Amino acid sequence: MNNKKILLIYTGGTIGMGTNAATGALEPLDFSHFVNQVPELDYLQTQIDTYQFDPPIDSSDMTPVKWAQIVDIIATRYADYHGFVILHGTDTMSYTASALSFMLEDIGKPVVLTGSQLPIGQLRTDGKENLVTSLEIAAAEDVDGRPMVPEVCIYFNGKLMRGNRSTKINADGFNAFDTPNYPSLADAGINIVYRKKNILMPKTNATFRPHTDMDTHLLVLSLFPGIEQDMVAHMLSMPGLRSVVMRSFGSGNAPQQPWLVNLLKNAREKDIVVVNISQCMSGNVEMSRYETGYQLQQTGIVSGYDATVEATVAKLMFLQGMYHSTEKVIEGLNQSLCGEITI
Repeated sequence: MNNKKILLIYTGGTIGMGTNAATGALEPLDFSHFVNQVPELDYLQTQIDTYQFDPPIDSSDMTPVKWAQIVDIIATRYADYHGFVILHGTDTMSYTASALSFMLEDIGKPVVLTGSQLPIGQLRTDGKENLVTSLEIAAAEDVDGRPMVPEVCIYFNGKLMRGNRSTKINADGFNAFDTPNYPSLADAGINIVYRKKNILMPKTNATFRPHTDMDTHLLVLSLFPGIEQDMVAHMLSMPGLRSVVMRSFGSGNAPQQPWLVNLLKNAREKDIVVVNISQCMSGNVEMSRYETGYQLQQTGIVSGYDATVEATVAKLMFLQGMYHSTEKVIEGLNQSLCGEITI
């Protein structure tokens, strides 16, 4: 046993579920029973402490309040642990990983989110490998004794991914997540191979700063052929709205409808920030490439670059929680705060 300690935080999710004998439905296990399902933990050369949400939650019920709870758990125990592993349901894992990457500013230690597509007690579960490897990654250090991956990430199905670049791509397969616009941080086969050039290292003299204020006054607007003017007008006139994540076509294009351009222009004049991200899984928003994108750029819409919808939503909540000034929010959107976009 070495002197490294890892905190295992159990929020809920499929990995910690068992089958109710009466109904046949999956329900959360008591965490002590969960640990008993993984005797392999006894072979890890690392001390593992645990913290359980009470009660455990389905990831569909994850909220910014719960994100703040996770931040508080890590912040109050930051000095005591080499790294942190968070067990989380897959449905909103990318949202949580994205949010924590901003809220745990300059974390400097590994925060690895993982889970499974099958409960830990089932014969063919992917949960044991995901959990054991996540713990190994959280405990890993380089030759100088520094954490190998000092950032918020997701480990799933042999692949370590930057959390704020991740998105869920598969509801049924073990390859549930991918980072289409960024390469993996590590790949786990016989050995765990770390891609050091892809890993976000702490800034010089950076100090860990936890944040818990998240402003949720935003909405996601997904464009589609036939979208109605009245519907968009109603959404953009909602009281208290501070920002809109607009999921456009291709490289940032929208229908050349005067009403749409006017509504977006009016939104900007009312100090509502509109961020343009692509509906495509891969690629970058380039509003100057086509006329249908250029007209959006002229209204004052902000490029979301190659960000995922999960990262864009989380980044806006974070920036709006930090700043009342729209200019400050836009300034932050045009920066890569923790590796979430390529500029």
